[in-house]
Amino acid sequence: MTEAKDAPRATRGSRPVSGLAGAAARIYAVFVKEFIQLRRDRVTLAMIVGIPLIQLLLFGYAINTDPKHLPTALLVQDDGPLARSVVAALRATDYFDIKTAAADEKDADRLILSNTVQFVIDIPPDFGRRVIRGEKPPLLIVADATDPTATVGAVAAVTGAMSGALDRELTGPLAHLAQNAAPYEVRVHRRYNPAGETRRNIVPGLIGTILTMTMLIYTALSVTREIERGTMEALLAMPVRPTEIMLGKIAPYVVVGAVQMAIILIVATLQFGVPIVGSLWVLAPLTLLFIVANLSVGYTFSTVAVNQLQAIQMTFFFFLPSMLLSGFLFPFRGMPPWAQYVGEALPLTHYLRIVRSVMLKGSGFGDLASDSLALGVFTLVAMSVAITRFRQTLD
Repeated sequence: MTEAKDAPRATRGSRPVSGLAGAAARIYAVFVKEFIQLRRDRVTLAMIVGIPLIQLLLFGYAINTDPKHLPTALLVQDDGPLARSVVAALRATDYFDIKTAAADEKDADRLILSNTVQFVIDIPPDFGRRVIRGEKPPLLIVADATDPTATVGAVAAVTGAMSGALDRELTGPLAHLAQNAAPYEVRVHRRYNPAGETRRNIVPGLIGTILTMTMLIYTALSVTREIERGTMEALLAMPVRPTEIMLGKIAPYVVVGAVQMAIILIVATLQFGVPIVGSLWVLAPLTLLFIVANLSVGYTFSTVAVNQLQAIQMTFFFFLPSMLLSGFLFPFRGMPPWAQYVGEALPLTHYLRIVRSVMLKGSGFGDLASDSLALGVFTLVAMSVAITRFRQTLD
């Protein structure tokens, strides 16, 4: 009798529970299963913690839309006490950090074209003597306005700094000069973008940003896609070396990147009116170098990731700091030193300087030597890591 009574209970216990309680149990089972998968997927777990932490640190500490201590060159043609007082007043604003002295106007142009300085303070000859005579000599401040956000604060501070720059000197017999308007004329020359148009800064930068995003995604998925589909073994069975496989996979995307660059340049010129002052023979090879650098990084990610989801996560993990710390959205020189050091290690930082300098300033290879060298070194390192990781993955 006892066995007969227990048998229906066993049968009922083996049936799936219905109703709300059953639905809750099944949802909980899937919930636990997903957490187990997250715990085993270390890349995803790192992204869950890393992405909000990086965003908090970058937006909280690194992002500054009002940069100060901007590198400035001094072109002094009058080293008298009045000229020194003017320079001291500009330095006191904390916007101008005088790094070097220009020998002449040609040297000052070279410093701006090479992105060495943001401003040039040009004090004309006989500045002090002409002030005393009441001739109102011009004081020229040349600004690199390719990034208008980086210069607007400093330009606005010039007026306030100059209003009382010579109060201590213009006393006694010279007091009448301080009673009227400023005894000199301040001229601010915003070069390369006199109207302060944001699109002249953003549109060239989009070339680097779009290429970074697309090249990373294309190659990050290349190896993992082959492994997931089971075609990698067939590819390796062919009489092709691992390095040749890698280069063969990268080469088509170099062409794709070149096509994307051409499309963006055409649209930038015809639709947005962004000029191309420099030579395309300078921009094209440096762009191809930048494309290869990003393809190498993406290929390295594809050898580390075990599936396509992880490859996409690694790509996003690299792309986010590149976009925020390169100077694309926020002034590079407004970031703290540690953030600038990180930004200098990213290829997008150097390419943005290159593309903006070529398109807006007309810079040549000589002016862009330091950024071109940094981009070349990064490409060599990224290619070496990609080749090494690819061999290890195959072994």
